[in-house]
Amino acid sequence: MGRHGWNSGARRWRLTALLGVGVAALALVVTLLNTLPGNGASTEGTTRDGDKVHGSPTATPDATNPEVGWGFTHTQYSADEGAAAAVKRVEGRLADAGGLPQIQHIMGWGADNPEPVEGRYDFEAMDRRIDFVRASGSTPVVTLCCAPDWMKGGKAGVDDTNWSQGALETAPEPEHFDDFAALAVTVAKRYPDVRHFIVWNEFKGFWNDAEARWDHEGYTKLYNLVYRALKKVNPDIMVGGPYLVMDSVDPRAEEASKALTGPWGALDQRTVDAFAYWNEHKAGADFVVVDGSSYTRDDELLPDEFTATDKFTAVGEWVRKQTGDLPLWWAEYYVEPADGNDDRKGWSEARRVAVQAAGMIALAKGGATSGFYWNPQEEKGTECAGCLWTPTDTAGGGAKLPMYDLVARFSKEFRPGTEHRPVSVDKPDVRVLATNHVILAVNTLDRQTSAKIDGKKVELQAYEVRWLER
Repeated sequence: MGRHGWNSGARRWRLTALLGVGVAALALVVTLLNTLPGNGASTEGTTRDGDKVHGSPTATPDATNPEVGWGFTHTQYSADEGAAAAVKRVEGRLADAGGLPQIQHIMGWGADNPEPVEGRYDFEAMDRRIDFVRASGSTPVVTLCCAPDWMKGGKAGVDDTNWSQGALETAPEPEHFDDFAALAVTVAKRYPDVRHFIVWNEFKGFWNDAEARWDHEGYTKLYNLVYRALKKVNPDIMVGGPYLVMDSVDPRAEEASKALTGPWGALDQRTVDAFAYWNEHKAGADFVVVDGSSYTRDDELLPDEFTATDKFTAVGEWVRKQTGDLPLWWAEYYVEPADGNDDRKGWSEARRVAVQAAGMIALAKGGATSGFYWNPQEEKGTECAGCLWTPTDTAGGGAKLPMYDLVARFSKEFRPGTEHRPVSVDKPDVRVLATNHVILAVNTLDRQTSAKIDGKKVELQAYEVRWLER
């Protein structure tokens, strides 16, 4: 899809320093290269013991629960790096909040190529991210994407990873599906406290050009191999998929499905078909994973940005019906269309947080119990539109931002197992979600409004998000 960044900032190991130091040294280097695995591919900085347990595994909050709650995904930059004081600030804040579940991919989005040469591993960046999750008292979730280059027709070698979008979004070749499943096993053994694994990301690379549809057969084959392999490592490991993008289109479009439509548009029939195939042929699943945006594939917010979030409710109810009520996860969810640079900076933060809150309400109403905010973290600076905290490059960094307050409070109040309770509201422009103890209220107007919520009059400022005690 290319809607979010993938650059891992991978180290570029160099052999240059070893060259040009005399004929004898050069001959030695050539000899060594000719004896390296992968036909001379560089393995500098890698190890053979990728499955060696890293660090000190922790007792994660939801180690036995397929529903982990509301958290976020680490992207290219995150709080695992930067000034020590800023890193500690974010870790402590998350721990004090009871921990927020966190997703990390195995390659890209902050992680280096985990197996640049077959049998040689580099988990340094991944280790650092897992250490951060552990230090923040949170549940780690690993997304098994993407695949090393040698599994998808590219070159092996530490220096030869192709970090372009097209390369990263290429699926492993079928003859390497077993190799990818073996890599998943290595990851599971290295981090035994990771009990939740998502297989692949958005069907990247799984497209059938000849038939202009998703290659759901190929994805499902890979999924089943990974599922069975992880269950052999530990039957208590929980695995989910298919992480399909729930694309919607104009209901009049040729590819529009009749199965699910609404004012927000219609699901793409090819997505419906791919989901149905995986659901019927999967080896098993402990939870079901989807992602998507409230807007259409053409970036239309139908009929407006707040009403468009009703798509999340409709899709969630449909997915749970198809799967027999498997726990529902949204690995990503978007409410603000991106610009040409894939940035979401066009709205004010107040508007952004309000629409996000409406989206999370819609997700929960659709039966989701786990959802992950895609944190668009910046490496440096003092501003970060839509981010959970300020960049951690300086000692004063890591300060919480409005989006953090929303996600953290939502995680606290609507944990898995929390029952939603009816609440009265006399204004359609105010969206609410409630438990026995608290009400989340969102003013969808860009002006002040007054509403009677739960029998009490409440004044809400433009785009205000407020928590009310019951």
